[in-house]
Amino acid sequence: MNTYDVVVIGSGPGGYVAAIRCAQLGLKTAIIEKYATKGGTCLNVGCIPSKALLDSSHHYEDAIKHFEEHGIEIAGEVKMNLEKMMARKNTVVEQTTKGIDFLMDKNKIDTYQGIGSFKDKNHIIIKGEEEVTIEAKNTIIATGSKPASLPFIEIDKERIITSTEALKMKEVPKHLLVIGGGVIGLELGQVYKRLGAEVTVIEYMDRIIPTMDKAQSKELMKVLKKQKTKFALSHQVTAVENKGDEVVVKAKDKKGNEVEFKGDYCLVSVGRKPFTAGLNAEAAGVKLNDRGQVEVNENLQTNVSNIYAIGDVVKGAMLAHKAEEEGTFVAEVIAGQKPHINYNLIPGVVYTWPEVASVGKTEEQLKEENVNYASGQFPMRALGRSRASGDIDGFVKILTDKETDEVLGVHMVGARAADLIAEAVTAMEFRASAEDISRMSHAHPTYAEAVKEAALAATGDRALHV
Repeated sequence: MNTYDVVVIGSGPGGYVAAIRCAQLGLKTAIIEKYATKGGTCLNVGCIPSKALLDSSHHYEDAIKHFEEHGIEIAGEVKMNLEKMMARKNTVVEQTTKGIDFLMDKNKIDTYQGIGSFKDKNHIIIKGEEEVTIEAKNTIIATGSKPASLPFIEIDKERIITSTEALKMKEVPKHLLVIGGGVIGLELGQVYKRLGAEVTVIEYMDRIIPTMDKAQSKELMKVLKKQKTKFALSHQVTAVENKGDEVVVKAKDKKGNEVEFKGDYCLVSVGRKPFTAGLNAEAAGVKLNDRGQVEVNENLQTNVSNIYAIGDVVKGAMLAHKAEEEGTFVAEVIAGQKPHINYNLIPGVVYTWPEVASVGKTEEQLKEENVNYASGQFPMRALGRSRASGDIDGFVKILTDKETDEVLGVHMVGARAADLIAEAVTAMEFRASAEDISRMSHAHPTYAEAVKEAALAATGDRALHV
């Protein structure tokens, strides 16, 4: 029987990063993955394939709508080949997952394919082509999540689909109904809107991306409406039925009236739920809470001292980069180090175009917590770089402590916001003030200048270019 210092169950961003960090720290490490390819949801049916389709569909939209204004004229009709688009996406996924195989080999991590189940707290049975049992001094549970649904919805994977099926469509829907106005629904909705589908987003709350700053919700909705996406907010879905070539969604509006939506496909994107099926956690004595999450303490340690859990299977935001931070954190805890994670500084991103990115407290949270704060906002359209590229939608908003000027939250909508948010995370990790950011030179012309200008606006309304 093979014995390891650490065994990681699950090879998503949290799991494989945990395994690499354990190996770097001199721990004999193994990783278990039930699928043929590593990388978990993110690399196979999540972050990576969705970004590939967002980029491809963006190129198509530019070709049919924006090339002409740049003086690029294409003779004849621009055609979209969905099969080729999907093939490119598959190639991107394959290259990325093979990269994980390379990293496992490079770091001398033993890999097992099969379902990892606890026999007891120190032994794991791997059910693959053969059944193998290995011994683990420490185990990290990194089994991730899967798409959630509503109790009355039957996901048939043909007309009523999740994000997994939406990433491998054989045709562009005529009318895509999207249940849920969060990150996944909006990103995939925009992909198919660009490719020619009519898209209607049905959201229970009174705004889209409801966990982000209200100003971001308002701005993104304004832009998406301009792109002809339809919205039904404050609608409670009560029934979803596949009628062959048509899907009928019934919902109650905010006045309690029943309304009906009809489309040829319905994407159910109401979040994700922890995945622990087959883990046999009870055999190891590991406690799950009533939401199916593995219960952990501040060191991400379960109630069984040598078993840890990270990522989507524990509390907190279901984000790949949060899982990666937790994977590194646990590896270092096991090795006897004292790492830290500031969960307030885990950024959130929506990869629509314009992109939406956020870190720290929203304005609504600061009001709720009775914090005396200042706010500075700068519009993207006032930047020379934005006008040059034609990406003039959006803004950067910086929220600060009114007494100390410390940055408490940064919220942005605009081109490359997903990349720009790293500046805000860095500033906040070092507890910078808005004054600090405003005094730093930002290259011209860049989208990043909006961060400096918002910092100037937050400190005595000193923005220079508005």
